[in-house]
Amino acid sequence: METILSINNISKAYGPIQALKGVSFDVPEGCIFGVLGPNGSGKTTLLGTILDVLKADNGSYQWFGGMQADAARRQIGSLLETPNFYHYMTAVDNLDINASIKQRGHDDKLRVLETMGLLQRKDSKFQTFSLGMKQRLAIAAALLGNPKVLVFDEPTNGLDPAGIAEVREMIRKLNSQGITIIMASHLLDEVEKVCTHVAILKKGDLLLSGPVDEVLRSEDQVEVKATDMQALQNAMSAMPGIKKVLPINGILQLSCDETVSTLQINEYCISKGITLSHLLLKKKSLETKFMELTNN
Repeated sequence: METILSINNISKAYGPIQALKGVSFDVPEGCIFGVLGPNGSGKTTLLGTILDVLKADNGSYQWFGGMQADAARRQIGSLLETPNFYHYMTAVDNLDINASIKQRGHDDKLRVLETMGLLQRKDSKFQTFSLGMKQRLAIAAALLGNPKVLVFDEPTNGLDPAGIAEVREMIRKLNSQGITIIMASHLLDEVEKVCTHVAILKKGDLLLSGPVDEVLRSEDQVEVKATDMQALQNAMSAMPGIKKVLPINGILQLSCDETVSTLQINEYCISKGITLSHLLLKKKSLETKFMELTNN
């Protein structure tokens, strides 16, 4: 996969507050890349930086393998805050104003309205639109001029469940047409359902990045106990497929590969002459993993 955006060691401070601390990751072409983290983690600052709205204190980024900034910006559509449209004007007239500001996409208005399922409402005033339709019009404005990349900050913020489902479906549809999408979100659920890749931020630090199914894979945990805890700990530390052995309150907590079953653990212990007095499988949810990552 080609890299469409390369972020190298970006730092940004607002006075004493360090919003980004040496963040680096690559965004592959054709993906839906989620920048995930709780509020105040630095997501919006990062998006503002890669869109040239904010200046980083340190570090650099490259679009399209080092394309000139002006040329690169013409290939990028963005939606960073609540869309500012004129309430008393029609959808098509609002897009006309947007195209004038961007200096691109004047002949593109009907195409983007059709893409976003709003062609029938092109002559309706913005104030008659539902929240989901308003958000779809904002995405239509970002699509003017046929960009290769779309950058969204919390695209489903403030929407009702129907609006959220609508916008998520649109994001998948646009991605299936070959557009790379980078979106910030504080919702684990959103990233899990929509994104192919993710970077997790916490208070300006990058915790993890990579394909969603690798980064957010939930690990099963197993609790074990025996009369001789030291012998048990030695045995578990040596067993293939056991990644971590943690003594907690008189039991051992094991983090295992998904190939390891409780039956195998029991048989392995028997083969080492250890009889388990306690063996319990604890499923670890994605929610738990995310909370562990983003809390101390």
